[in-house]
Amino acid sequence: MTNLKQFSICAALVVAGLGAAFSTAGASQPGSQPVQCEIATKKSSGGMTSIEGRVHASKAISGTYTLQVSGPGANISQGGDFDAGVGKPQVLSSVMLSGSGQRISLDVTVGGHTTSCTKRL
Repeated sequence: MTNLKQFSICAALVVAGLGAAFSTAGASQPGSQPVQCEIATKKSSGGMTSIEGRVHASKAISGTYTLQVSGPGANISQGGDFDAGVGKPQVLSSVMLSGSGQRISLDVTVGGHTTSCTKRL
């Protein structure tokens, strides 16, 4: 029984780890590439959700971005040029909305290479 219990605990940890890994699928993780994108969301006490499109860089960069939010009650597209330095994430765009079910995508292009992130509320 002890081996079965240990196996069950290990299996549960693996499933939890895989769930955490797949919850950020499509998002670049800071530190894994010279340029990473991030979609940060935060619920407020009033039921609104704050969305920020961010870029992380291992060196000073310039580029373009596009943030799109689509779904129930939302059809938002923002974009433009940006400059970012090293050390802290650069906020490229922010949106505040209510509801859920929206799909958020952020494309960051630097030097002809595009990094993409997606998230669903």
